[in-house]
Amino acid sequence: MSKYPFESIEPKWQKYWEENKTFKVSEDSSFPKEKRMYVLDMFPYPSAAGLHVGHPEGYTATDIYCRYLRMNGYNVLHPMGYDAFGLPAENYAIKTGTHPATTTNSNIEHFTKQIKSLGFSYDWDRCVSTCDSSYYKWTQWIFLQLFKRGLAYESNTPINWCPSCKTGLANEEVKEGKCDRCGTQVTHKTIRQWVLKITAYADRLLEDLDTLDWPESVKLMQRNWIGKSTGAEVTFTIADKDGKPTDQKLTVYTTRCDTLFGATYMVVSPEHPLVKQLTTPEQKAFVEEYVELSAKKSDLERTDLNKDKTGVFSGSYAINPVNGKLIPVWIADYVLISYGTGAIMAVPAHDDRDWEFAKKFNLPIIEVLKSDVNVQEQPWTQDGIHVNSEFLDGLNKKDAIEKMLEFLEEKKIGKKAVNYKLRDWIFSRQRYWGEPIPLVHCEKCGIVPVPEEELPLELPNVKSYQPTGTGESPLAGIESWVNCTCPKCGGKARRETNTMPQWGGSCWYYLRYLDPKNNSAFCSKEAENYWMPVDLYVGGAEHAVLHLLYARFWHKVLYDLGLVSTKEPFQRLVNQGMITSFAYQRKNKTLVPVDEVEQHSDGLWYEKATGEKLEQVVAKMSKSLKNVVNPDDEIKQYGADSVRMYEMFMGPLTMSKPWNTQGIIGIHRFLEKVWGLSEKPLSDIDITGHLTDEKLVALRKSFAQTISKVTNDTKTLNFNTAISQMMIFVNDLSKMESIPRAMWSDFVKILSVYAPHIGEELWQKLGNGKTIAYEKWPAFNEEYLKDDEKTIVVMVNGKLRGKFQAPSGSADDVLIEMAKNDEGAKKFLEGKQIVKSVVVKDKLVNFVAK
Repeated sequence: MSKYPFESIEPKWQKYWEENKTFKVSEDSSFPKEKRMYVLDMFPYPSAAGLHVGHPEGYTATDIYCRYLRMNGYNVLHPMGYDAFGLPAENYAIKTGTHPATTTNSNIEHFTKQIKSLGFSYDWDRCVSTCDSSYYKWTQWIFLQLFKRGLAYESNTPINWCPSCKTGLANEEVKEGKCDRCGTQVTHKTIRQWVLKITAYADRLLEDLDTLDWPESVKLMQRNWIGKSTGAEVTFTIADKDGKPTDQKLTVYTTRCDTLFGATYMVVSPEHPLVKQLTTPEQKAFVEEYVELSAKKSDLERTDLNKDKTGVFSGSYAINPVNGKLIPVWIADYVLISYGTGAIMAVPAHDDRDWEFAKKFNLPIIEVLKSDVNVQEQPWTQDGIHVNSEFLDGLNKKDAIEKMLEFLEEKKIGKKAVNYKLRDWIFSRQRYWGEPIPLVHCEKCGIVPVPEEELPLELPNVKSYQPTGTGESPLAGIESWVNCTCPKCGGKARRETNTMPQWGGSCWYYLRYLDPKNNSAFCSKEAENYWMPVDLYVGGAEHAVLHLLYARFWHKVLYDLGLVSTKEPFQRLVNQGMITSFAYQRKNKTLVPVDEVEQHSDGLWYEKATGEKLEQVVAKMSKSLKNVVNPDDEIKQYGADSVRMYEMFMGPLTMSKPWNTQGIIGIHRFLEKVWGLSEKPLSDIDITGHLTDEKLVALRKSFAQTISKVTNDTKTLNFNTAISQMMIFVNDLSKMESIPRAMWSDFVKILSVYAPHIGEELWQKLGNGKTIAYEKWPAFNEEYLKDDEKTIVVMVNGKLRGKFQAPSGSADDVLIEMAKNDEGAKKFLEGKQIVKSVVVKDKLVNFVAK
């Protein structure tokens, strides 16, 4: 058998596909709507590290599916591009002086080479890069539509601030109190920002989730992030030093207005705009110190249930609107400005955090829900009948809320309200490497949009990328770019110096793929109508809130503008599991880099430096652990088809699984076996006719099972079990001295969607001159799947007494005679009269005997 020559086969076919534009797609009207499929991968950020073996998992899955669809007569759009703006390139520029565009373009070139080396069937003519000015021209254009509709506004707002990246972060970019990009502890800072009014779409973003074929876990994450709740806004009047009402008001949002009689103090967040007004001269120094300390904490630290509660008395009192009692107003960081009104009424008897705070600062605790505990010793957080609540006493929760709302509305001190956890999206970054925001600031005209015909507003070429650290981007120091004339009055003006976040370009990239060369629109209506919505979107679950929520928001705005025809961009979503790697763990649970570990003769792992025995564990691939597997190395050693098939064979697509080199060796041997079979003689026997050769009958059945299973499993993205079935069939084939040509030809077709390089080569070896990519997917005869023999159960008076084999479809009288002669049944029929025989075809015979 000749060696499987993947080293020459793979570059040969990659060159063929590129030169012949095999996978170039057009909006061909001869395909009906149901035969058009838009299959999309979440496009990568082109980092300097290049791909690791986790990246191609989703790409391989969509590629197999797309190849399958093409062979089943679909017109398939399958594009690839790059999410190319972002902090890493700018941080590298700051460190080395290399322009971010130089770094990014070099990385894109490397990524493209790596992706092409895996033989993915992308239409490369549609490739986009978000940092290309011909692309971000339209990102800027869409931003202007948001601005003109009042959905983009300027605000001096408290934001998450990363001291290392020196930029603001949206809530979604903060993970466990740290910057999602660099891991630095996040603090708070108030600076001028551009904000997008995503909250205006909160209800639609929530309701339309029900129309999507997405994992329930992702839908739940979005629902929780939007966090819709129904309650009431209640207005408290601030008292003067004599306890009399003033004109100053403080509004809170609560889901339990029925517990107002138990409100014994109020809390405002340290960022609340009324903090200064509420603070008395005696408390000023204490409050200022506390506010400064709070700004250094992340939201996660502040809301941690286990943390010690902190706060400071403002010096002011409010009047409880239901009973007229004076209650102190405190400032505490466990209340966030980003939720509700940034102020709460505290009911310590029935809330854990309020109770802890009240206990610490010796504040009153009043029971207003009948409790099974002493609320002075622990809070009661379940429901109960109302007590100590005057006109609510004796009522349950529902009735009490309704009655309290009536009271509040009648007195004009409160009203029913809906609240969301979702905050408006902070959309500006104090960095260079991002889309310039196309607005100018004019002293006379205010904020004026750059005329659309002047887009793109390009980034200036600069030498310094150092962030100012003051809240302004490096662009602020480039006077020649910043100073401009007002498009409205022609007077002196200054350009906006904040840039857009990385998410800007990724909000709508799926639309640019539809029409990437269009200079007059982000895409034509014809192309959008032809392809949208995305039929299958595959990517990591880490984008459940960030990208997916943002893209849905932008899409809905475009829908309202009449620019897209669908309410939602992504109809079906699949999250691939993470491909992990092995790591080595000490007893104290810390991990040791792979190159500092050795395996001893006992088969166990030890740390080289200390000799400590280590446990092999599964961990995320990481440069620091040196356990990243580079696909380039695997392709060089085993071939791209082996890498592709192993990525799919490791386990179900949606499950996380560890990379194991032994596994890819097994797949490589399978492809070597397939290559060896291609050198066996082919017979022209008609496998659809009557066969007398038992081996051929068995092979035909195995092949029908293979076509059936691979078809169903590929359609449902169960690629690992499809490959298992192909392996079974190849084992069956290897027992044959010659292989039926028609069977081999069809097997090569189904293999080609998984291993396209060897598939193309074997197809050519069969004497075909064209690519296999558009050949018709094989069909099979259901008759061949039927078992030739069935196991028949024999029962006597309803009890199992024996079994025997009979030809499938045997007549009832034949089965009865065979059952009578079964050795197990004979003993129980001896000396008895059979009064009735019941036959269930191909399954059982039951004798009623006495």
